[in-house]
Amino acid sequence: MHVKLLRHTPDPEQVVAMAGRLCYSAACLDDLEEKMTPEESARMIRMLVRMGHLSTVEHVTFTFAVEGVSRVLTHQLVRHRIASYEQQSQRYVKASAMETVLPPTIAADPAAKAEFEACMRHLQDVYNDLADKYGIPAEDARYVLPNAAETKIILTFNVRSLLNFFTLRCCTRAQWEIRELAWRMLRECRQVAPVLFETAGPNCVTRGICTEGKMSCGLLPTVQAWKAEKKDVTPLFLTDTGTPSLE
Repeated sequence: MHVKLLRHTPDPEQVVAMAGRLCYSAACLDDLEEKMTPEESARMIRMLVRMGHLSTVEHVTFTFAVEGVSRVLTHQLVRHRIASYEQQSQRYVKASAMETVLPPTIAADPAAKAEFEACMRHLQDVYNDLADKYGIPAEDARYVLPNAAETKIILTFNVRSLLNFFTLRCCTRAQWEIRELAWRMLRECRQVAPVLFETAGPNCVTRGICTEGKMSCGLLPTVQAWKAEKKDVTPLFLTDTGTPSLE
């Protein structure tokens, strides 16, 4: 999996702080464009997030390019509707040499891996026969392609949608592939806007609670202990069985 932050709103934290300043001060429009100090911006952003005044963060967007992921992932991704997507087309881009994503649980079992790979080879052969031997157009030959087929996608979120995405998809209850994507995206966001995303992540990290009930992974006490020691909790969500390391 490769995740690249392509573009983002310039000076994202300054934009959010300006939006907050407009709401809570008598500053005129010209005053809003005066640079606030980083400390002033940080205080404003933290206040807005704490109050839940998240319309202010909708003025900032982030655009990512993602490759080396499966159609399993992108089918989940597009359920986040307050976002924009462009995905590589299987109608116009022939899959004559299809790459696939191998789940770690299958990779860990040699017999399962061999069966999986044999199935992928068979589907590739059928696809190539349909396209080359029978002249079936790619838009119809693609019906035999698996969910494991590798794809590429560009996605744009505003920060409010990103915060919701990270709450849901950084959680251990999220499927392993989209969880890895979420943590990679969060790492990119924090490099650009550390204050905006300093509390982003699953509920156990951001709110100190778990909302999963009987489906809880049980990590909450460990998360709380690590946070009390000021340790990075990220490894807790990326080292369980079936989840590759970010590195």
